[in-house]
Amino acid sequence: MPASDTPSQLTSVSEVEHELSALSDPKTLAVNERHGDDHSVNLTKLRGVAKKVKTNHDLARELWDTENTESRLVALLVCKPKDFSAAQLDAMLRDARVPKVRDWLTNYVLAKSPEREELRLQWVDDDDAHVAAAGWALTALRVRKDAQGLDLDTLLDIIERELAGAAEPLQWEMNNTLAYIGIHHPEHRERAVAIGESLEVLKDYPTPPNCTSPYAPEWIEAMVARQ
Repeated sequence: MPASDTPSQLTSVSEVEHELSALSDPKTLAVNERHGDDHSVNLTKLRGVAKKVKTNHDLARELWDTENTESRLVALLVCKPKDFSAAQLDAMLRDARVPKVRDWLTNYVLAKSPEREELRLQWVDDDDAHVAAAGWALTALRVRKDAQGLDLDTLLDIIERELAGAAEPLQWEMNNTLAYIGIHHPEHRERAVAIGESLEVLKDYPTPPNCTSPYAPEWIEAMVARQ
C-alpha cells in the first residue's frame, strides 16, 4: 500500500470525534435506543476508529471526559486498564449512563484491572443496581476463571434469597453467576439447578433458535453436555 494511502493515526479528541461524526447513522441510533443505548455509530466501524487511535491512555481519559457515548466506547478500547486506580474506576462506573458503556467498561477494563477484586467486594452490595451488577459480573468471572477462595455455598445462599427480586441488570449477572457455578463446579451443580428450577428466573426469556437459553437449568445442562 502506498504510504499516502495508509490511515493516519488519530491523536486528539477533535480528530476522533470528527471520524465518529462522519460514521453517525440515524438507523443505528434508532435500533440502539430500543435497548436504552444512545450511540449512532455501528460498533464494527467504531472499532475501526479505535484502531486508528491505537493504545493511548491519556487520550482515552480525555475521550471519557467528553461524556459522549461513542467517544467513551473508543476510550474503553484504547485505554490501559492497569493505569486506572480503583477510585477512578468506581467513578467511571457510576458515571456510565448507558448499557453498552457499562458492558464494555466491565468486560474490557474492569476484568483486566488489578483492582478488580477490591472493587468486586466493594460493589456487590451497592445500593445502585448497576454498580452491584458490575460486582456480580466480576464475581461470575471469578467463578469461571479463578474460584479459589470464593465461598460458593454462600454465593448460592445469596442468589437463592435475592435473585428473584433483584433489579434487571443485577438479576442478569446474579443469574450468570448461578449458571457458571453449575457449569464449572460439579459439586455444586445439583443445588444450582435446583435453585434455578425453584425460582424460574428467565425461564421464558425469548431465545433465538440454535442459541442457549439464559434460564440457568437449561444453560447448565447444555454447557455440561458439551464438556
